[in-house]
Amino acid sequence: MGKNLEGCVAIVTGASSGIGRETALLLAKKGVKVALVSRREDRLKDVSREINELGASALIMPMDVSDQSQVERMVERIVEQFGRVDILVNNAGFGQFASIEETSTGDLHEIFGVNFMGTFYAIKAVLPHMRKQGNGHIINISSVAGKRGFPFTGAYCATKFAMNAISEALRIELSGTKIKVSLVYPVTTKTEFFDVLKNKTEQRFQPPEMFSQSAYQVARAIVKCAENPSPEVLPFPLARFLIVINAIAPGVLDYILRRYYKSKIK
Repeated sequence: MGKNLEGCVAIVTGASSGIGRETALLLAKKGVKVALVSRREDRLKDVSREINELGASALIMPMDVSDQSQVERMVERIVEQFGRVDILVNNAGFGQFASIEETSTGDLHEIFGVNFMGTFYAIKAVLPHMRKQGNGHIINISSVAGKRGFPFTGAYCATKFAMNAISEALRIELSGTKIKVSLVYPVTTKTEFFDVLKNKTEQRFQPPEMFSQSAYQVARAIVKCAENPSPEVLPFPLARFLIVINAIAPGVLDYILRRYYKSKIK
């Protein structure tokens, strides 16, 4: 029997679309009060309306997670309104398609600012409140690209590797408390991710259909993790196979990826 989430307070970053949106809606159906965080206020209003129609509560928080002061103010406002924060879902992020040679220092600062520093700022902001209330759950949405680097997405992969590192360290540091830390590793998700990623090449690449899943499938795994905390969650079972191959025979996976990308990139 998992934890009853009814009455809990959750923050979901990147809640305007895709995985974040679906996660917020599923949490609301469980009776969770949800703070919706994203840059796109118009999209957040749409999600909020859907949540209100479910009879649940939503708080719209349009902001830039790469700005530490905005993140800190966001958490303080949520605690003022709801009295606590039980769940933090760090989902905000974007992708970039570029070789390492084509990736500028500015590109790296920008993607780390959102994908990694945004996660770090939110963790830092919620931890004092979770310690004070005696419990909490931090769920960081990583990627299989945080377990294995892929061509032309090196900067994005690096942000996810970094997210994994602080999550694993924090999980041990919080041992003995009732604050849980989880990592979720989706594969390619059918969202607008590839439509809005920053492409610095003339290449076009669409990941294989067989290694993709819906935002709803990932969101369902996230909510299940909130109910039954687990250190790591792989919503797509075959992803574990890729991770194992990379661990025991990285050269073999290098070869497979070289052949695949050569045939698919136009």
